[in-house]
Amino acid sequence: MKRALLLVLPLLSGCVVGTVAKTAVDVVTLPVKVASAGVDAVTTSQKEADEKRGRELRKQDELRGREAREMQRRCAERRPLPNDNCYVPPVQR
Repeated sequence: MKRALLLVLPLLSGCVVGTVAKTAVDVVTLPVKVASAGVDAVTTSQKEADEKRGRELRKQDELRGREAREMQRRCAERRPLPNDNCYVPPVQR
């Protein structure tokens, strides 16, 4: 019985030592992995930020143009909405 225990004990201790060593390596490398992942997730290049802002501005400009054309159409049909700016110059005599 003692011999069996003595034979099994080194095997178990090897597994435990291996697990402890792996855990130690994971603990040491974890801050580096977290920091690099955070930097990659937060950092965008200036070019990417400019392109995104340009897309947003073009989309807003298209929407304003569409709304202005619809307002002009309603004014031409003399059916403006209350907030439409349909300026009609006074008739000169």
